[in-house]
Amino acid sequence: MNETTHTALPAAVAPARMREVLGHFASGIVVVTAVTPDGPAGFTCQSFSSLSLDPPLVSFSPARTSTTWPRIREVGTFCVNVLADGHEELSTAFARSGTDKFAGVAWAPAPSGAPRLDGVAAWIDCTLADEFPGGDHTIVVGRVQDLGADPSRAPLLFHRGAYGVSAQRGLTRSRTRP
Repeated sequence: MNETTHTALPAAVAPARMREVLGHFASGIVVVTAVTPDGPAGFTCQSFSSLSLDPPLVSFSPARTSTTWPRIREVGTFCVNVLADGHEELSTAFARSGTDKFAGVAWAPAPSGAPRLDGVAAWIDCTLADEFPGGDHTIVVGRVQDLGADPSRAPLLFHRGAYGVSAQRGLTRSRTRP
């Protein structure tokens, strides 16, 4: 066998194919919030996870095109609100740009002062620890300062392009993507 034989690189993965395949992984949905000099700010995020127990760290990845994340970054503190089942409207509202996302939304301040949305399954109050480039997103690491959960609330899940998880997609309540 010739040692200079080259293996052809696979073709680039199309974004639509990536979304379709990775949509088979169910994820929770969070709303990241802070109080900025212009008032409360927040955005919907699907890419949230626990990162480390010692030190206590979480991560999420806002799109590089986000206009809300830079405002929250400036504050340096934020609250990650884990949406509960039935919060589809909150997920959709905080995913929109150019609207008053907090109109009609009940919240109380977390210890940092960031909005802790009423009725969430859990909340994680953080300080910004680090950021890293991640393609068309930014990978954010938050240091957990305080947190809490309501064990009576199930999380809002997103799977295969819809809210909820079901073997039969026809049983899903909504087809709206956050």
